[in-house]
Amino acid sequence: MNPDPASAALARLVAVMRSLLGEGGCPWDRAQTPDTLRAFLLEETHEALAALDARDAPNLKEELGDLLYQIVFLSELAARQGDFDLEGVVTGIAEKLTRRHPWVFGNDKVASPEEALRNWERLKSLERAEKKKSVLDGVPETLPALAKAFRLSSKAARVGFEWPDVAGVLAKLDEEVAEFKEAAKGGDVSRIEDELGDILFTLANVARRMNVDPEGALRRTNEKFVKRFRYVEARLRERGKQPETSTLEEMDALWNEAKGQAR
Repeated sequence: MNPDPASAALARLVAVMRSLLGEGGCPWDRAQTPDTLRAFLLEETHEALAALDARDAPNLKEELGDLLYQIVFLSELAARQGDFDLEGVVTGIAEKLTRRHPWVFGNDKVASPEEALRNWERLKSLERAEKKKSVLDGVPETLPALAKAFRLSSKAARVGFEWPDVAGVLAKLDEEVAEFKEAAKGGDVSRIEDELGDILFTLANVARRMNVDPEGALRRTNEKFVKRFRYVEARLRERGKQPETSTLEEMDALWNEAKGQAR
């Protein structure tokens, strides 16, 4: 029987990785440690997200390959330290997926994606209970704060800690904005920071209730800002000017031009 193409491709990648790390391999690869690879793992994850946002399938394919390379790299380094290997990583996730999908691999039944998610969370909670852990465990400490707020509130909502409808979370947002305005009047920086954090956390909940990824939404707004501001800079250069030598009114007029062109 011919091997599965995906299995054969993964085996080739592992062989390439071992050659890079072996005697006579690449000096740079051989000098890396799990700690030095942290930044690369994060960078490749964000590049894959950017390709997803851009709906760029060829680039996404490449970025997923780069991300897989980091996973194989870290697994091989762990194997050399006697911690675990790639087989253990793959076997572990396959067993977890099988265990947490009894409606696929067992006799349970689910009628909707929402019910499947609730059952997944219930099974996850049962596993956690055996280890005496929190519902909120599993959210990475290193996630960007907005994405982390989204994940934390999602986990809490799955066990019933949730507003009954979107109106409830929007009312909470109004409440937090009012408290922020009050803090801003007082000028207490610590309280202002606290109230602003509450607004951002509530906005993450608004996004979740409306099925919007807040991190992705903010990334797209950042990209939009960069594109429009660069337009402002370019138009000012045509006039022999720079932003720092221009008035707010001039820049605002050009900003509105950029917005009009985008529409």
